[in-house]
Amino acid sequence: MKLKLVLTAVALTLGASAFAQTKWDLPTAYPATNFHTENITQFAKEVDAATAGKLKITVHANASLFKAPEIKRAVQSGQAQAGEILLANYANENPLYALDGVPFLATSYPDAQRLYGASKPALEKLLAAQGIKLLFSVPWAPQGIYSKREVNSVGDLRGIKWRAYSPATAKIAELIGAQPVQIQQAELSAAMATGVIESYMSSGSTGFDTKTYEHIKNFYDTQAWIPKNAVLINLKSFNALDATTQAALLKVAQEAETRGWKVAQEKNVEYKRLLTERGMKIHKPSPKLDADMRQVGAIMQADWLKAAGADGAAIVTAYKAGK
Repeated sequence: MKLKLVLTAVALTLGASAFAQTKWDLPTAYPATNFHTENITQFAKEVDAATAGKLKITVHANASLFKAPEIKRAVQSGQAQAGEILLANYANENPLYALDGVPFLATSYPDAQRLYGASKPALEKLLAAQGIKLLFSVPWAPQGIYSKREVNSVGDLRGIKWRAYSPATAKIAELIGAQPVQIQQAELSAAMATGVIESYMSSGSTGFDTKTYEHIKNFYDTQAWIPKNAVLINLKSFNALDATTQAALLKVAQEAETRGWKVAQEKNVEYKRLLTERGMKIHKPSPKLDADMRQVGAIMQADWLKAAGADGAAIVTAYKAGK
């Protein structure tokens, strides 16, 4: 009788563990309506379905769980099992994070994909050393300049209050003589409304999400660079999953990355249309502004190669060889 009870207890325990549910938090700094967040929300639903409910991921949008600068550390420390970051925000940690924010290195989606492919092995190695696994990465639209002033050359931006959300955008402010103000996206609308900033560089997506058109009427489509967001997971949390769940997670992640790149390109066109409908003037940069900004890009590319050393040079060489 005792043996039967023991066997029953063991069977119940095994049954419970077989259907044990793992719950993860995934913070992101962007609104629920942003295409990155929508893609991640779909990814979380598909993970739930692919793992038959064994892995459930809760997406926390709009910096509601952690602010943008805190998310990577939260994933690294295990405070959050997963999270989305803008890679360029971490340029001060390692030059590799800054690569896709180097102006005029990759200005089209095919170029951006080649740059991602050339740098991905090194990026995965860097993150793994920090206890993090790269799950997938999705680009923004090419970056342009939002400005209250009309801008025909970099000289027109001197002294302007400029949003700096990353080391790269802070460096641009320094090179063009603007006044950098550190503002994350969740605070951007208020900063424009109160006059804290008058200009910034970002995508059509950011301009639409933050209703920039209510405060700033000019967008110069410089297509200067195509930054990427990355969805990261804590390596210990990933390793704690059974092999079947790991495989399902990685498969869904690859699908989310493929979908995200496609949607990003579609949204680039859509957001510029939506901004125009709401009163934003979309300008093609003047030859002088284009030349000025490319000069800024050349300085920043040289600085990046110096900081990244031989490993960085090898990535850029591999990228350019594939063009």
